[in-house]
Amino acid sequence: MAIKVEKNDMILVTGAAGFIGSCMVQYLNDHGYENLLLDDDFGVEEKRKNWEGKKYTRIIERYQLFSWLQEHRPSLGLVIHLGARTDTTEFDYAVHEELNVQYSKDIWDYCTMHEVPLVYASSAATYGAGELGYADDHELVPRLQPLNPYGVSKNEFDKWVLQQETCPPFWAGLKFFNVYGPNEYHKGRMASVIWHAFGQIRKTGEVKLFRSHRGDFKNGEQLRDFIYVKDVVRVIGWMTGITPTGDSPAAIPAGIDSAIYNLGTGIARSFNDLVSATFHGMDLEPRIVYIDMPADIRDTYQYYTRATMEKLLSAGYDGGFHSLEEGIDDYVRNYLITSRLY
Repeated sequence: MAIKVEKNDMILVTGAAGFIGSCMVQYLNDHGYENLLLDDDFGVEEKRKNWEGKKYTRIIERYQLFSWLQEHRPSLGLVIHLGARTDTTEFDYAVHEELNVQYSKDIWDYCTMHEVPLVYASSAATYGAGELGYADDHELVPRLQPLNPYGVSKNEFDKWVLQQETCPPFWAGLKFFNVYGPNEYHKGRMASVIWHAFGQIRKTGEVKLFRSHRGDFKNGEQLRDFIYVKDVVRVIGWMTGITPTGDSPAAIPAGIDSAIYNLGTGIARSFNDLVSATFHGMDLEPRIVYIDMPADIRDTYQYYTRATMEKLLSAGYDGGFHSLEEGIDDYVRNYLITSRLY
């Protein structure tokens, strides 16, 4: 079905103080949407810069969300569920179960009961080592073998969704591949390699990359599908009719199916390429040093990811994606160098 979120419709964005969530809020603001409910743990002080300058109706602490919804009964036009525990080095599954599975089930049930369209974040981490490929085929979901508890939790929710007989009027689960871009400064170890590379270049003039521990990959030639966060939020905007491709009303999706979709670029690029683009964004020549990969992630490290994008493209998305060089150049020059937020 096609959905069109109007300017005065109330939109709930979870994870709104985080990386992708805060970029989503800015994207909505940029297109005239200010009737927003922002949900997150707003007690995390280092995230404050991500949300305090945004335009919204109300912020709601994550643990108060459902009691607030029950008390105030807002008329929601859309829920964009981006809140999650995304730390792939957190091995206590109970943490992921609570935040990534049960909380998401509660969001789904609310949207189903109140007939609210839902877009939620899944992850390419569900694909594990890629033994079954990277196709966003529903038949593959129960067979996937993620490499860490985070990936397991995201796949468990996807599996649960596909078993539901009652659903929101429209829903889409988006398997984000390697997202990078502004507003990720608070993520520390889990921030993108670009963010880390920029800091290393400023401090030492060189970048350290993980040495390959597999004979079929050269050092720095591990391949990932990197996607700029501005493309991620633009796809969500297109999918929900917030802004159509090319700002042409005719491009609003007329019949996009409720489904799980990959969201990458469909192109795998190396970490060497990524770091070289970061240097070039700073007008410097690349200097790369290779170091051993930490033992705690060596056995669960993805050496190759590439989204198959046919499902999203066949649904009508034709907005294109930034190339790796274009995205990094924008990120470095307009955000990292200037310390700007999006």
